[in-house]
Amino acid sequence: MPFITYLSGLLTAQMLSDDQLISGVEIRCEEKGRCPSTCHLCRRPGKEQLSPTPVLLEINRVVPLYTLIQDNGTKEAFKSALMSSYWCSGKGDVIDDWCRCDLSAFDASGLPNCSPLPQPVLRLSPTVEPSSTVVSLEWVDVQPAIGTKVSDYILQHKKVDEYTDTDLYTGEFLSFADDLLSGLGTSCVAAGRSHGEVPEVSIYSVIFKCLEPDGLYKFTLYAVDTRGRHSELSTVTLRTACPLVDDNKAEEIADKIYNLYNGYTSGKEQQTAYNTLMEVSASMLFRVQHHYNSHYEKFGDFVWRSEDELGPRKAHLILRRLERVSSHCSSLLRSAYIQSRVDTVPYLFCRSEEVRPAGMVWYSILKDTKITTTYIMVFFFFN
Repeated sequence: MPFITYLSGLLTAQMLSDDQLISGVEIRCEEKGRCPSTCHLCRRPGKEQLSPTPVLLEINRVVPLYTLIQDNGTKEAFKSALMSSYWCSGKGDVIDDWCRCDLSAFDASGLPNCSPLPQPVLRLSPTVEPSSTVVSLEWVDVQPAIGTKVSDYILQHKKVDEYTDTDLYTGEFLSFADDLLSGLGTSCVAAGRSHGEVPEVSIYSVIFKCLEPDGLYKFTLYAVDTRGRHSELSTVTLRTACPLVDDNKAEEIADKIYNLYNGYTSGKEQQTAYNTLMEVSASMLFRVQHHYNSHYEKFGDFVWRSEDELGPRKAHLILRRLERVSSHCSSLLRSAYIQSRVDTVPYLFCRSEEVRPAGMVWYSILKDTKITTTYIMVFFFFN
C-alpha cells in the first residue's frame, strides 16, 4: 500500500469515528512533488499519475511520546519503560539521575553494567596548531545526564618508531584527575577544561609541550566511571612537525665544510669537520648537505667528499644520522628557501582546588571537581 493511501485511510477512519482515535495528533496532507519513477511502491493501480511524495510539513512542538497517553497509569508505565530503555539499556530503572540495575545486569566482575559508559573521542585541538614539540588534544565529556558518572580519564602516550617494540614499550599513563589537575604530573603536560556551545557540555584538553620533533606518537584515551569500569579506547596517531632549522647557519656550515675539504685536508681539519657535522641535529645535517650540493656539487657531492676526506667509518657515522629524518621532513628540507616564524597561542591551564586522599582509591565525579583555570601564552616556533 502506498504511504499516501495509508494516511488517507487513517484520516478517513478518524473522521468517521465518534471517538478520537489518536490523541494529540493532527494529520494534514498536501502534494509536495512526486515519487521517483523507479519506485514501484508509489504507483497507483490503474492510474498513470504517480503518488505524491509525503513530506513533513511542520513540527508544532516536541513532546515525549508518553504525554500523548491519557490514562495516568499507562502513562507512568510507558514513561518508566522509555527512560529505562534510553538511559539504562532496558535493564534497570531510572532513580533521580542514576540507574538502578536489575539483578541480571551485572558483569563478570560483579559490577552493574546496565548504564553504558560511552567512548570518548580523542581529537586534535582546532585552536592550537601542532608544532615540532607541542601538540594539543581534546575530547568532549561523555558523562550522560542520567546513568553512569565519569570519575577520570586515562591518557596514554608513547613514541612509536622502528627501534621500539610497541608491544613491550607501553609509554606513559597519565590520570587526568590525579596527575594533571592535581599538579603532581610532569610540567611538560598541562590540562584544561572549557565549555562548548552548550554550557552543560564540558570539553577537556591536554597540551604536550616537550615532544620530540619529527616523531611519530600514539595517544590513547579511555574513561573510568565511579564503579571502576573502563570505556572503549580512542586513539590518535600523529607525527610532530619538522624541527626548527636555522637556514642561514646551515649554509654557513656548508661553506665551512667545503673550505675544510678543499685542497689538502690535515688530521686537525678532518677532526674539525667531523666534530662540526656530529654536533648538529639530523635535520640541520640534511640542510647542510642540501646547501653543500647546491653550491659545490661540481667538486663532488657531499657523500662522496665526506667518505674521501674523513674515511668510510667516520663518514658512515655521520651519514647514517640522515636516516632519522622522515620522508616528509626530508622533502621539506630540500626546499629552495626556508622561513621561520614565531606564533603566540593562548591555552587553558587548570588545577584542582580539592585534595584527594593519598593511598586509597578515590572515585569522585570528575564533572563536579572544583578547578581554577588560567590562560597562559606560549611561544611556538615554526619553519
